[in-house]
Amino acid sequence: MIPTPLVDAAFFVFAAGAIVTGYRVFRTDSMVRAAFYLLASFSAVGGILVLLGSEFLGMVLLLMMAGEMLIMAIVMVMYMMNPAGLNPMTMVHQNRVAAVAGLAAFLALAAVGLLGDFPDRPAPQPALATEELGIELLGDSMLVFQTAGVTLLSTMIGAVAIAGRRGRSGSAEDGSIEPALQPDEEDAA
Repeated sequence: MIPTPLVDAAFFVFAAGAIVTGYRVFRTDSMVRAAFYLLASFSAVGGILVLLGSEFLGMVLLLMMAGEMLIMAIVMVMYMMNPAGLNPMTMVHQNRVAAVAGLAAFLALAAVGLLGDFPDRPAPQPALATEELGIELLGDSMLVFQTAGVTLLSTMIGAVAIAGRRGRSGSAEDGSIEPALQPDEEDAA
């Protein structure tokens, strides 16, 4: 078991990291950087969940957010008119409304966290609670999640292959020339 002062220190490091990277999501001027800041923020929250004894939820959050943010960054690099999503652009609209809503949400959540009366009794059988949560999250949907995961992985590999220097239709520096319909036509050209 990890000593309590180390757990407390790790909690504050993860909490500070989640807040700073969450703030940076809205302060950066690049969609790709915003995606990776959001990934870092969610990773810190996943670390907090692990520290709080919710290992299953923490790991689900880490795995799902890592995949989602990486896919989002790859898609932005491939399809945005803004080259690679790295050129400056405005990431926040309606700044005053967003600031007021964010502050109100923070104060409401802080009030619940500080003033709420939370039970401190542990679950009777923690392993059973984790199993029930896993069944609830993935019960009838396991095949769908597995199929979606393989499909997304195949899509990412295909996107990287198509976006490479060689490309789908020849060298990117030669321009896009459609391949011949018959193999013999390529040799004649």
